[in-house]
Amino acid sequence: MGDFMLRDFQLPGRSPVHARRAVAATSHPLATSAALNVLREGGNAADAAVAAVAVQCVVEPHMTGIGGDCFAIVARPDGSIDGLNGSGRAPAGVTPEALIEAGLTEIGDESIHAVTVPGAVKAWELLLERHGSWSLARVLAPAIDYAQNGFPVTPRVGSDWAGLVDLIKRDEGAAKHYLVDGKAPEIGSLHRLPALGETLSAIAESGSSAFYEGPIAQEIAATVQAKGGFLSEEDLAGIDVMPVKPVASDYRGVTMLELPPNGHGVTALVLLNILETFDLGSLDPLGPERFHLEMEAARLAYSVRDLHVADPDTMSVSAEALISKDFAAGLAARIDPARRISGLPDDVLTPDSDTVYLTVVDSSGMAVSLINSVYCGFGVGVATPRSGIILQNRGACFQLKPGHPNCIGPRKRPLHTIIPAMALRAGRPWLSFGVMGGAYQPCGHAHVLANIVDFGMDVQQAIDAPRIFFDGIEGDLMVEHGVSAETREGLGARGHSLKDASEAIGGSQAIMMEKGMLIAGSDPRKDGCALGW
Repeated sequence: MGDFMLRDFQLPGRSPVHARRAVAATSHPLATSAALNVLREGGNAADAAVAAVAVQCVVEPHMTGIGGDCFAIVARPDGSIDGLNGSGRAPAGVTPEALIEAGLTEIGDESIHAVTVPGAVKAWELLLERHGSWSLARVLAPAIDYAQNGFPVTPRVGSDWAGLVDLIKRDEGAAKHYLVDGKAPEIGSLHRLPALGETLSAIAESGSSAFYEGPIAQEIAATVQAKGGFLSEEDLAGIDVMPVKPVASDYRGVTMLELPPNGHGVTALVLLNILETFDLGSLDPLGPERFHLEMEAARLAYSVRDLHVADPDTMSVSAEALISKDFAAGLAARIDPARRISGLPDDVLTPDSDTVYLTVVDSSGMAVSLINSVYCGFGVGVATPRSGIILQNRGACFQLKPGHPNCIGPRKRPLHTIIPAMALRAGRPWLSFGVMGGAYQPCGHAHVLANIVDFGMDVQQAIDAPRIFFDGIEGDLMVEHGVSAETREGLGARGHSLKDASEAIGGSQAIMMEKGMLIAGSDPRKDGCALGW
């Protein structure tokens, strides 16, 4: 694998970060700084990851929060791999029949029935118990400081925030904590979230029980029930974060690890298995042939996802069956390199959700790949008035079709779009990475990995490279500005309908562990950065 190209240092851009001892990459500079401080003070990668994501729950409140969910993959220094599923369940009292009888045909992004039990706080606590060396109180200190004393609103955060004002205005609690005189805080201004700071302080003092039981849990349940939802205190007290074993598939000598369902990481493995049947490395990485194959493979993989991926207790097809090479070969045979496939199911989530992904590697070799989300921007648009918690709308990923594997039901986990990733070489951790952006994430995993493995890009180039994704499996291709006119013409000639992406597609962080060096990249589509020493 040679260098893809040397960056033109006269043009805007950034080099990958090279570090000897430890490195962190997040989508916000204050979170990266918090992680690095933990590492310098003797904390390990798990401590640093939780410190960073807690900061992001304050400084990127539209993207993530303690009212959301969390997933992680941890590679221990001895090379063993652990997974963590921190996704909450639907209320015990909800049934599809009750919602259909109430006149619903789907669970919309702004429906109170989209609120599921938040799993993030319990996931952080379990991550520290299993892998950390610091207390939860010590790890949460930077986030509490930013919440109580204020944080500067960065350009991407401020821009996103301003676009969500109408949603926030609809709820008294959300408007109280997340608007200033009815407006989003200005870019560069200092914003405080004192109520959230008090909530984080309670968690720091008493652990996750302060969140899932007592006054905070009572307020969460009361807030949801007041708007017609089913979430109860018993649902919150019954939170069950699960250690899980990642699922794996090889891609040209690299072992790609994803978490099993209810997450849709298997979609990335199906997609990569399809792409492995083609000689991508012989193609122009920014040309129409490459993007055509990637989009067709993605359309097939996402169709498989929508038919089968759900809470594993209700799936009729195993993850292992979905990621078999023989199954992928049959799917790949449907792809025509010269023409777009027609007639695939149009049942896919569009990449409009908000999430933070981060990764940390410490001096012992522990690597953490972690993702945390409230799903759409500011979740369901509802915040608890006293405790300042934005509630996620992850239940919008449920179907409202009785008999479908992903149909909403009592205490059921929804199909989940947030997926951390880890890649191994020769059985050892080699690349800890993830790609934000709702449904785009499996496609993003395949895109970034192929950029490195097939085209020899460094981690920063692989992240920076232009992206394309579809607006529904049978919909238009959304094309970033960096895609050339020639590539657009080539895709059009293959039967694709294109439109300019309304915003940057996703965001990414990555850390490569190679030849005794840590090499990190962070997506310029966000405000963040990678730092190490």
